[in-house]
Amino acid sequence: MLADPQEQETALLITTGGLADFDAYLEKLSRFVFRSGTIMKPMYTRAKKDPKRMIYAEGEDVRTLRAVQIGLDEGLAKPVVVGRPRVVASRIKKLGLRIETGRDFELINPQNDLRYHEFWSAYHKIMERKGVSPDLARTVVRTDTTVIAALAVRLGYADAMICGLEGGYRRNLKQVIRVIGRAKGVREISALSVLVLGHGSYFLSDTHVTVDPSAEELAEMTVLAAHHVRRFGIEPKIALLSHSSFGSSPAPCAAKVRRALAILHQNHPELEVEGEMRGDAALDETIRARLFPNTRLSQPANLLIMPSLDAANIAYNLVRVLGDGLPVGPVLIGTAMPAHVLNSSVTARGVVNLTAVAVVDAQDRETAVS
Repeated sequence: MLADPQEQETALLITTGGLADFDAYLEKLSRFVFRSGTIMKPMYTRAKKDPKRMIYAEGEDVRTLRAVQIGLDEGLAKPVVVGRPRVVASRIKKLGLRIETGRDFELINPQNDLRYHEFWSAYHKIMERKGVSPDLARTVVRTDTTVIAALAVRLGYADAMICGLEGGYRRNLKQVIRVIGRAKGVREISALSVLVLGHGSYFLSDTHVTVDPSAEELAEMTVLAAHHVRRFGIEPKIALLSHSSFGSSPAPCAAKVRRALAILHQNHPELEVEGEMRGDAALDETIRARLFPNTRLSQPANLLIMPSLDAANIAYNLVRVLGDGLPVGPVLIGTAMPAHVLNSSVTARGVVNLTAVAVVDAQDRETAVS
Protein backbone atom coordinates (compact mmCIF):
# COMPACT_ATOMS: atom_id res chain seq x y z
CA MET A 1 0.00 0.00 0.00
CA LEU A 2 1.30 3.45 -0.92
CA ALA A 3 1.34 5.75 2.13
CA ASP A 4 2.23 9.02 0.39
CA PRO A 5 -0.73 10.75 -1.34
CA GLN A 6 1.65 11.85 -4.10
CA GLU A 7 2.66 8.20 -4.66
CA GLN A 8 -0.99 7.12 -4.74
CA GLU A 9 -1.87 9.76 -7.31
CA THR A 10 1.17 8.92 -9.43
CA ALA A 11 0.37 5.20 -9.39
CA LEU A 12 -3.25 5.84 -10.36
CA LEU A 13 -2.25 7.99 -13.31
CA ILE A 14 0.30 5.46 -14.52
CA THR A 15 -2.03 2.45 -14.25
CA THR A 16 -4.87 4.26 -16.07
CA GLY A 17 -2.50 5.24 -18.87
CA GLY A 18 -3.27 8.93 -18.60
CA LEU A 19 0.01 10.37 -19.93
CA ALA A 20 -1.38 13.88 -20.38
CA ASP A 21 -2.80 13.78 -16.87
CA PHE A 22 0.52 12.48 -15.56
CA ASP A 23 2.40 15.34 -17.22
CA ALA A 24 -0.05 17.77 -15.66
CA TYR A 25 0.50 16.13 -12.28
CA LEU A 26 4.27 16.47 -12.58
CA GLU A 27 3.86 20.13 -13.46
CA LYS A 28 1.62 20.63 -10.44
CA LEU A 29 4.07 18.79 -8.17
CA SER A 30 6.97 20.89 -9.46
CA ARG A 31 4.95 24.04 -8.79
CA PHE A 32 4.24 22.88 -5.23
CA VAL A 33 7.91 22.14 -4.54
CA PHE A 34 8.85 25.57 -5.89
CA ARG A 35 6.24 27.30 -3.74
CA SER A 36 7.32 25.35 -0.69
CA GLY A 37 10.94 26.21 -1.36
CA THR A 38 10.19 29.92 -1.48
CA ILE A 39 8.87 30.17 2.06
CA MET A 40 11.16 27.46 3.41
CA LYS A 41 14.42 28.94 2.08
CA PRO A 42 15.30 30.86 5.29
CA MET A 43 14.66 27.72 7.35
CA TYR A 44 16.75 25.52 5.06
CA THR A 45 19.60 28.03 5.06
CA ARG A 46 19.68 28.21 8.85
CA ALA A 47 19.26 24.45 9.37
CA LYS A 48 22.23 23.65 7.12
CA LYS A 49 24.54 25.85 9.19
CA ASP A 50 24.17 23.68 12.29
CA PRO A 51 22.26 20.42 11.71
CA LYS A 52 20.76 18.88 14.85
CA ARG A 53 19.86 15.34 15.87
CA MET A 54 16.34 14.83 14.57
CA ILE A 55 14.39 11.78 15.73
CA TYR A 56 11.54 10.44 13.62
CA ALA A 57 8.99 8.41 15.58
CA GLU A 58 7.57 6.58 12.55
CA GLY A 59 10.86 5.39 11.13
CA GLU A 60 9.32 2.49 9.20
CA ASP A 61 7.03 4.78 7.20
CA VAL A 62 8.21 5.26 3.62
CA ARG A 63 7.64 9.03 3.88
CA THR A 64 10.02 9.20 6.83
CA LEU A 65 12.69 7.22 5.00
CA ARG A 66 12.40 9.40 1.92
CA ALA A 67 12.58 12.49 4.14
CA VAL A 68 15.69 11.15 5.84
CA GLN A 69 17.35 10.67 2.44
CA ILE A 70 16.39 14.17 1.27
CA GLY A 71 17.37 15.72 4.59
CA LEU A 72 20.80 14.08 4.43
CA ASP A 73 21.29 15.10 0.80
CA GLU A 74 20.46 18.69 1.69
CA GLY A 75 22.43 18.68 4.94
CA LEU A 76 19.48 19.61 7.15
CA ALA A 77 19.77 17.22 10.10
CA LYS A 78 21.44 14.26 11.77
CA PRO A 79 18.68 11.64 11.61
CA VAL A 80 17.65 9.22 14.35
CA VAL A 81 15.00 6.71 13.31
CA VAL A 82 12.70 4.60 15.51
CA GLY A 83 11.96 1.26 13.86
CA ARG A 84 12.67 -2.42 13.57
CA PRO A 85 15.97 -2.96 11.76
CA ARG A 86 14.70 -5.62 9.35
CA VAL A 87 11.64 -3.59 8.35
CA VAL A 88 13.61 -0.38 7.90
CA ALA A 89 16.30 -2.11 5.81
CA SER A 90 13.70 -3.84 3.65
CA ARG A 91 11.85 -0.62 2.88
CA ILE A 92 15.04 1.31 2.16
CA LYS A 93 15.94 -1.36 -0.40
CA LYS A 94 12.46 -1.40 -1.92
CA LEU A 95 12.49 2.38 -2.28
CA GLY A 96 15.94 2.36 -3.84
CA LEU A 97 17.36 4.80 -1.30
CA ARG A 98 21.08 5.21 -0.65
CA ILE A 99 20.89 5.58 3.13
CA GLU A 100 22.28 2.92 5.43
CA THR A 101 21.65 2.25 9.12
CA GLY A 102 24.63 3.12 11.29
CA ARG A 103 26.44 4.98 8.54
CA ASP A 104 23.84 7.64 7.69
CA PHE A 105 21.44 7.51 10.60
CA GLU A 106 21.08 6.07 14.08
CA LEU A 107 18.40 3.46 14.65
CA ILE A 108 16.46 2.95 17.88
CA ASN A 109 15.00 -0.54 17.81
CA PRO A 110 11.88 -0.57 20.04
CA GLN A 111 12.26 -4.33 20.49
CA ASN A 112 15.90 -4.33 21.52
CA ASP A 113 17.83 -1.26 22.60
CA LEU A 114 20.49 -0.95 25.31
CA ARG A 115 18.71 2.16 26.65
CA TYR A 116 15.41 0.36 27.19
CA HIS A 117 15.72 0.28 30.99
CA GLU A 118 16.63 3.96 31.12
CA PHE A 119 13.69 4.85 28.87
CA TRP A 120 10.98 2.89 30.63
CA SER A 121 12.24 3.99 34.06
CA ALA A 122 12.07 7.63 32.96
CA TYR A 123 8.56 7.14 31.57
CA HIS A 124 7.42 5.44 34.76
CA LYS A 125 8.78 8.31 36.85
CA ILE A 126 6.82 10.79 34.73
CA MET A 127 3.59 8.76 34.77
CA GLU A 128 3.59 6.78 38.04
CA ARG A 129 1.05 9.11 39.68
CA LYS A 130 -1.17 8.96 36.60
CA GLY A 131 -1.95 5.27 36.89
CA VAL A 132 1.04 3.86 35.02
CA SER A 133 2.64 0.84 36.71
CA PRO A 134 6.20 -0.36 35.96
CA ASP A 135 4.79 -3.20 33.81
CA LEU A 136 2.67 -0.79 31.79
CA ALA A 137 5.63 1.60 31.41
CA ARG A 138 7.70 -1.26 30.00
CA THR A 139 4.95 -2.15 27.53
CA VAL A 140 4.44 1.45 26.38
CA VAL A 141 8.15 1.96 25.76
CA ARG A 142 8.22 -1.23 23.69
CA THR A 143 5.20 -0.34 21.58
CA ASP A 144 4.66 3.44 21.35
CA THR A 145 7.20 5.03 19.04
CA THR A 146 6.01 8.57 19.84
CA VAL A 147 6.81 7.98 23.51
CA ILE A 148 10.22 6.58 22.56
CA ALA A 149 11.01 9.64 20.41
CA ALA A 150 9.83 12.04 23.11
CA LEU A 151 11.92 10.26 25.75
CA ALA A 152 14.95 10.39 23.46
CA VAL A 153 14.62 14.17 23.33
CA ARG A 154 13.95 14.51 27.04
CA LEU A 155 16.94 12.30 27.95
CA GLY A 156 19.31 14.06 25.56
CA TYR A 157 19.65 11.42 22.82
CA ALA A 158 18.07 13.75 20.25
CA ASP A 159 17.61 17.50 19.89
CA ALA A 160 14.13 17.52 18.32
CA MET A 161 11.39 15.11 17.31
CA ILE A 162 8.76 14.64 14.63
CA CYS A 163 5.78 12.30 14.93
CA GLY A 164 2.19 12.04 13.73
CA LEU A 165 2.43 10.12 10.47
CA GLU A 166 0.50 7.32 12.14
CA GLY A 167 -1.93 7.06 15.04
CA GLY A 168 -3.89 10.31 14.81
CA TYR A 169 -2.97 13.85 15.79
CA ARG A 170 -4.65 14.00 19.21
CA ARG A 171 -3.18 10.71 20.42
CA ASN A 172 0.34 11.70 19.41
CA LEU A 173 -0.08 15.17 20.88
CA LYS A 174 -1.21 13.65 24.18
CA GLN A 175 1.98 11.61 24.46
CA VAL A 176 4.17 14.57 23.53
CA ILE A 177 2.56 16.71 26.21
CA ARG A 178 2.96 13.93 28.78
CA VAL A 179 6.67 13.41 28.14
CA ILE A 180 7.90 16.78 26.82
CA GLY A 181 5.42 19.08 28.52
CA ARG A 182 4.89 22.82 28.23
CA ALA A 183 7.65 25.40 28.30
CA LYS A 184 8.09 27.28 31.55
CA GLY A 185 5.53 30.07 31.85
CA VAL A 186 3.42 28.88 28.91
CA ARG A 187 -0.29 28.48 29.62
CA GLU A 188 -1.15 26.24 26.68
CA ILE A 189 0.53 24.58 23.72
CA SER A 190 -0.83 25.58 20.32
CA ALA A 191 -0.35 24.73 16.65
CA LEU A 192 0.63 27.15 13.90
CA SER A 193 -0.16 26.11 10.33
CA VAL A 194 1.13 27.70 7.14
CA LEU A 195 -0.68 27.85 3.81
CA VAL A 196 1.27 28.79 0.70
CA LEU A 197 -1.17 30.20 -1.88
CA GLY A 198 -0.59 31.59 -5.34
CA HIS A 199 -0.68 35.18 -4.05
CA GLY A 200 1.14 34.78 -0.75
CA SER A 201 1.71 32.79 2.43
CA TYR A 202 -0.52 32.90 5.51
CA PHE A 203 -0.05 31.62 9.05
CA LEU A 204 -3.09 30.38 10.99
CA SER A 205 -3.33 29.64 14.73
CA ASP A 206 -4.51 27.58 16.56
CA THR A 207 -5.54 24.96 14.02
CA HIS A 208 -5.13 21.76 16.06
CA VAL A 209 -4.87 22.05 19.84
CA THR A 210 -6.85 24.50 22.00
CA VAL A 211 -10.61 24.09 21.61
CA ASP A 212 -11.76 27.38 23.15
CA PRO A 213 -8.78 29.54 24.16
CA SER A 214 -9.26 32.26 26.75
CA ALA A 215 -8.29 35.87 26.05
CA GLU A 216 -5.02 35.27 27.90
CA GLU A 217 -4.31 32.13 25.86
CA LEU A 218 -5.10 33.95 22.62
CA ALA A 219 -2.64 36.69 23.55
CA GLU A 220 0.01 34.12 24.47
CA MET A 221 -0.36 32.10 21.27
CA THR A 222 -0.16 35.34 19.28
CA VAL A 223 3.20 36.22 20.82
CA LEU A 224 4.57 32.69 20.34
CA ALA A 225 3.26 32.48 16.77
CA ALA A 226 4.78 35.85 15.87
CA HIS A 227 8.17 34.57 17.04
CA HIS A 228 7.86 31.55 14.74
CA VAL A 229 6.73 33.65 11.77
CA ARG A 230 9.94 35.67 12.07
CA ARG A 231 11.93 32.43 11.74
CA PHE A 232 10.60 32.26 8.18
CA GLY A 233 12.11 35.68 7.50
CA ILE A 234 8.68 37.32 7.52
CA GLU A 235 7.58 40.22 9.70
CA PRO A 236 4.22 39.28 11.25
CA LYS A 237 1.19 41.42 10.45
CA ILE A 238 -1.34 40.09 12.93
CA ALA A 239 -5.13 40.04 12.83
CA LEU A 240 -7.25 38.72 15.71
CA LEU A 241 -10.29 37.33 13.92
CA SER A 242 -13.94 37.20 14.89
CA HIS A 243 -17.39 37.37 13.31
CA SER A 244 -17.42 41.07 14.17
CA SER A 245 -15.14 44.03 13.55
CA PHE A 246 -13.86 46.62 16.04
CA GLY A 247 -16.51 46.32 18.72
CA SER A 248 -19.55 45.82 16.48
CA SER A 249 -20.83 42.80 18.45
CA PRO A 250 -21.48 42.31 22.18
CA ALA A 251 -21.19 38.52 21.84
CA PRO A 252 -18.91 36.84 24.42
CA CYS A 253 -16.70 35.34 21.71
CA ALA A 254 -16.05 38.79 20.22
CA ALA A 255 -15.47 40.31 23.66
CA LYS A 256 -12.89 37.60 24.32
CA VAL A 257 -10.91 38.61 21.24
CA ARG A 258 -11.08 42.29 22.24
CA ARG A 259 -9.65 41.41 25.66
CA ALA A 260 -6.82 39.53 23.98
CA LEU A 261 -6.03 42.60 21.90
CA ALA A 262 -5.95 44.80 24.99
CA ILE A 263 -3.50 42.41 26.66
CA LEU A 264 -1.25 42.48 23.60
CA HIS A 265 -1.31 46.25 23.26
CA GLN A 266 -0.40 46.60 26.93
CA ASN A 267 2.27 43.91 27.19
CA HIS A 268 3.63 43.73 23.65
CA PRO A 269 3.36 47.16 22.02
CA GLU A 270 6.09 46.16 19.57
CA LEU A 271 3.70 43.81 17.75
CA GLU A 272 1.74 45.06 14.75
CA VAL A 273 -1.59 43.56 15.76
CA GLU A 274 -5.19 44.62 15.31
CA GLY A 275 -8.68 43.28 16.00
CA GLU A 276 -11.20 42.06 16.54
CA MET A 277 -12.08 41.90 12.85
CA ARG A 278 -13.69 39.77 10.18
CA GLY A 279 -11.56 37.80 7.76
CA ASP A 280 -12.22 40.14 4.84
CA ALA A 281 -11.10 43.16 6.85
CA ALA A 282 -7.91 41.34 7.83
CA LEU A 283 -6.94 40.71 4.22
CA ASP A 284 -8.38 43.76 2.43
CA GLU A 285 -6.93 47.13 3.42
CA THR A 286 -9.78 49.04 1.74
CA ILE A 287 -12.43 47.26 3.82
CA ARG A 288 -10.39 47.67 7.00
CA ALA A 289 -9.83 51.37 6.43
CA ARG A 290 -13.54 51.93 5.82
CA LEU A 291 -14.51 50.10 9.01
CA PHE A 292 -11.75 51.49 11.21
CA PRO A 293 -9.58 54.26 9.72
CA ASN A 294 -7.24 54.37 12.74
CA THR A 295 -6.16 50.73 12.43
CA ARG A 296 -2.66 49.81 13.57
CA LEU A 297 -2.35 47.25 10.77
CA SER A 298 -0.53 48.84 7.84
CA GLN A 299 -0.77 45.94 5.36
CA PRO A 300 -2.84 42.80 4.76
CA ALA A 301 -2.48 40.41 7.69
CA ASN A 302 -0.24 37.37 7.26
CA LEU A 303 -0.76 35.90 10.77
CA LEU A 304 -4.39 35.07 11.46
CA ILE A 305 -5.30 34.29 15.07
CA MET A 306 -8.61 32.44 15.26
CA PRO A 307 -11.01 32.61 18.24
CA SER A 308 -11.49 28.83 18.49
CA LEU A 309 -10.25 25.48 17.22
CA ASP A 310 -13.40 25.08 15.12
CA ALA A 311 -12.86 28.40 13.35
CA ALA A 312 -9.14 27.80 12.79
CA ASN A 313 -9.38 24.24 11.51
CA ILE A 314 -12.39 24.88 9.27
CA ALA A 315 -10.79 27.99 7.76
CA TYR A 316 -7.47 26.20 7.26
CA ASN A 317 -8.97 23.22 5.44
CA LEU A 318 -11.38 25.27 3.32
CA VAL A 319 -8.67 27.64 2.14
CA ARG A 320 -6.24 24.77 1.58
CA VAL A 321 -8.66 22.99 -0.76
CA LEU A 322 -10.41 25.93 -2.45
CA GLY A 323 -7.22 27.94 -2.83
CA ASP A 324 -5.03 25.01 -3.92
CA GLY A 325 -2.89 25.77 -0.89
CA LEU A 326 0.35 24.04 0.00
CA PRO A 327 0.45 23.29 3.75
CA VAL A 328 3.58 23.58 5.88
CA GLY A 329 3.37 22.22 9.40
CA PRO A 330 1.53 22.32 11.71
CA VAL A 331 4.28 23.70 13.93
CA LEU A 332 3.77 22.92 17.61
CA ILE A 333 4.58 25.94 19.76
CA GLY A 334 4.91 26.28 23.51
CA THR A 335 6.55 22.90 24.24
CA ALA A 336 9.39 22.57 26.74
CA MET A 337 11.62 20.98 24.06
CA PRO A 338 11.45 20.89 20.25
CA ALA A 339 8.63 18.48 19.40
CA HIS A 340 6.27 18.58 16.45
CA VAL A 341 3.21 16.56 15.48
CA LEU A 342 2.27 16.25 11.81
CA ASN A 343 -1.03 15.28 10.21
CA SER A 344 -1.20 11.70 8.95
CA SER A 345 -1.82 12.95 5.38
CA VAL A 346 1.57 14.66 5.18
CA THR A 347 3.87 13.94 2.22
CA ALA A 348 7.59 13.18 2.36
CA ARG A 349 8.33 16.78 1.36
CA GLY A 350 6.14 17.93 4.23
CA VAL A 351 8.27 15.88 6.63
CA VAL A 352 11.41 17.46 5.17
CA ASN A 353 9.98 20.94 5.58
CA LEU A 354 9.11 20.35 9.21
CA THR A 355 12.56 18.85 9.74
CA ALA A 356 14.09 22.20 8.83
CA VAL A 357 11.62 24.02 11.09
CA ALA A 358 12.42 21.67 14.01
CA VAL A 359 16.18 22.03 13.53
CA VAL A 360 15.93 25.82 13.64
CA ASP A 361 13.73 25.50 16.72
CA ALA A 362 16.47 23.42 18.39
CA GLN A 363 19.17 25.88 17.31
CA ASP A 364 17.32 28.83 18.84
CA ARG A 365 16.73 27.04 22.12
CA GLU A 366 20.38 26.04 22.33
CA THR A 367 21.42 29.66 21.74
CA ALA A 368 18.98 30.90 24.39
CA VAL A 369 20.43 28.50 26.97
CA SER A 370 24.04 29.34 26.17
